[in-house]
Amino acid sequence: MAQKPSIPKGTRDFGPIEMAKRNYIFDTIKQVYALYGFQQIETPAMETLQTLMGKYGEEGDKLLFKVLNSGDYLSKLSDEELAGRNSLRLASKLCEKGLRYDLTVPFARYVVMHRDELQLPFKRYQIQPVWRADRPQKGRYREFFQCDADVVGSDSLLNEVELMQIVDTVFCRFGIRVQIKINNRKILSGIAEVIGEADKIVDITVAIDKLDKIGLDNVNEELRQGGISDEAIEKLQPIISLQGTNEEKLQTIEQVLATSEIGVKGVEETRFILQTLEHIGLQNEIQLDLTLARGLNYYTGAIFEVKALDTPMGSITGGGRYDNLTGIFGMPGLSGVGISFGADRIYDVLNALDLYPKETLNTTQLLFINFGDAETAYCLPILAKARQNGIRTEIFPDAAKMKKQMSYANAKHIPYVALTGENEIKEGKVTLKNMETGEQQLVTPDELIEIICR
Repeated sequence: MAQKPSIPKGTRDFGPIEMAKRNYIFDTIKQVYALYGFQQIETPAMETLQTLMGKYGEEGDKLLFKVLNSGDYLSKLSDEELAGRNSLRLASKLCEKGLRYDLTVPFARYVVMHRDELQLPFKRYQIQPVWRADRPQKGRYREFFQCDADVVGSDSLLNEVELMQIVDTVFCRFGIRVQIKINNRKILSGIAEVIGEADKIVDITVAIDKLDKIGLDNVNEELRQGGISDEAIEKLQPIISLQGTNEEKLQTIEQVLATSEIGVKGVEETRFILQTLEHIGLQNEIQLDLTLARGLNYYTGAIFEVKALDTPMGSITGGGRYDNLTGIFGMPGLSGVGISFGADRIYDVLNALDLYPKETLNTTQLLFINFGDAETAYCLPILAKARQNGIRTEIFPDAAKMKKQMSYANAKHIPYVALTGENEIKEGKVTLKNMETGEQQLVTPDELIEIICR
């Protein structure tokens, strides 16, 4: 007996209904990106490990899916190397490529390779799958889509403002209430500086970024294990527990960071973004959260994260500014800022809250019942005319029993069925059945089109 097939953990199949929902997500995001002048690109599923490694921090490097070299990849390894079973050393010799971990690093590589072709500032969006060797759990998958928008070649904070408007617009269109969290890596660097641990900025940010997940006590313990002194941890407590309005938090942290030039710069940037957005007006709340750190090492300025308010789920959108990212690929000084919508988590949120518009799930609008060759010959010109008028139409391919054809229509939630027997053909008309109400009416082809297009 053949073994039942399966798919890898952390991946999923998507049937027609699921794909209709996903396309609704992608199309909505694409439409909003286009409103703000973003252009679409795509990059390969695989990148060289030279491109990927060292861009996501130590934890990120461990989650990269590496691809074995083609051919006899063991031939260049010695018996000693194989016997040593050093997985990291072996991987460096066996693998030259990896599946992309996100879309931002490939985008930075793209910008460097195509610099002479680009008009700066370059506003691009990219909707493609990424892969991470993470432990699968609710809302976390090993293969998932990201929907990124980035701007490179501009230092203006108006880019951050527009990205937050995009976030707000997208989730308003979805009907999802969200909270947008904002912070600035310069503020975090200033905090590390004033508590006397400037060289431990990465350890501090990685730890406090986990505050919501593991709690304050565990964060403090992780800070100790990272070599942060008890005195510095004590100074950190009131900062990461800061409460109040956005402006009250800014005023407090501005005083705390008064001696840190980089910290003050971070406060100024954050205040500009928040005040500008307040002037424009967002439908969703935006909150300054000083514990927001985002572990990716390349963020250098504003950082963002979005969470749904009405269902438990991790971050469904995130991003920030990464001024020095392209410098890694030989192009220093090119500023960039971007956001990424987590399409798979948004999919789960829309499912949980039942927010998909009904029309997005209706594929075929009209089904012609097949009564035989003569009836089919009569139907086909009408069917063609319906399609020309934008009606999603099909005809059952076989002259099967009426019950089977109607069951097909019900299973696909087709709202209208057209019946054309001998009497309809004589009159040059069609019997149109509304599958929801059961109402039937004898109509001309033009009347049929008018009814369905209402």
